[in-house]
Formats: sequence, structure tokens, C-alpha cells
Amino acid sequence: MFSKSLISLALAASALANVFITSPVASTIFTAGQQATISWQDDGTSPNLTSFGASLVGIYTGNANQQTLLQTVNTSVDVSTTSSIVFTPDGTIGPNSDEYFVRFTSLVLHDAANPQFPAEAFSAKFTMAGMTGTFNSTVQAEINGQSTAPIGGTATSSASSAMKTAYTTPAASTLGSKTSASASTSATATKTGAAGKVGVTGITCFVGAAASLLGAMLL
Repeated sequence: MFSKSLISLALAASALANVFITSPVASTIFTAGQQATISWQDDGTSPNLTSFGASLVGIYTGNANQQTLLQTVNTSVDVSTTSSIVFTPDGTIGPNSDEYFVRFTSLVLHDAANPQFPAEAFSAKFTMAGMTGTFNSTVQAEINGQSTAPIGGTATSSASSAMKTAYTTPAASTLGSKTSASASTSATATKTGAAGKVGVTGITCFVGAAASLLGAMLL
């Protein structure tokens, strides 16, 4: 039970980097074939949205170490001059599932701690319905690995602020990555060396948060 609590705290981390994704959130349901909106705002930390600049935006699944691009939403959107994107979810990219998330990958800004990787931002995991596709074995294995390398989470959780700094390094990248088998013809899986740092830092952070919460409960 305690382990489940730790995992839940890890999944409570919200959008990463300075791009705070306000839609989708954990309660969001995107329906295949129907217009959906991805929206974001500046989270008030450095670097600002102007520095984050032009970004690739896509729908992904996976974990902190390995992520698969299922649908490209926009190949280059300037997050400092635009605050939302309307797109139509492709129902063939996977099954009905709550294992989807949005990832922003800056095309101009590199991560300060790991400059070989681009700066990235992640939404909470959300649900897609009306889907007709499947996850192949490679993608499903990535999803199954999330308990030890969680990503994303609910943007409304009280644990979000305490854990935010643990997720400012990229979980995966399109630069310096190794490509594995795709989930569909449009899917690309990436694996990077920087990902492990996110998992370790995140685990340290949510263990601390869990200890604080447990201490408060015992008082």
C-alpha cells in the first residue's frame, strides 16, 4: 500500500520545464476524430517562453526513460506567441487508454543541466477514447515500465509544487536519441541517457514528499 502511495505522489508532478500545460490534464478525455485543444502558459520560472521558443508538439506514451511519439500535433509552434493548438486526434495511434500525454520539445533551447538534450515539457497523462488502434509489444513494455520511471501527473495536485523541480530535466529527447520499433507508421520511440536522471531525482523527491505526508498523518 505504501509503495502505491509513493507511485501516486510521483504521478502527481505536473507539466515540466517553464511551459505549464493547462490542457490536457488528468481528467481530460480526447475523442478520436473530434477537435481537441492543447493549451499552455508560462509557469513563471526561468527560462521564459520566449527562450523555449519554437517547439515540436506531439502525443506520446511510455515512461521517463523511453517514450514513443504517436501523433505529431505541430512540428514548430512558437510557445511564446501562441498559447493553444486545436487538432484532431488520430484514432489509429492506439487503443482507448489513459496512458497518453503531450510532450513539448524545444527546437531552439537546450536543457541547462544536460545541454546535449533539448528542453522539454510534459502534460499530465490523460485519456483518449473512440480509438481503434493498438500498442505494439515495444510500446506496451515502455508503458509497463512507468512504475519505476513515472512521468507527468495531475496539474491540480498539492504535491505538484513540491515535486516540480525534480522534473525540469528532459525525460527523453529527439536529439542524440536511439530509435526503436514504432507503435504505428507515424510513431517513433526515443531512448536517451538523460532520462535516468529524471527517474532518480523524481524518486528522491517523491519519497521526501511521502515521508512528510506520513509524518503529518501520524501526528
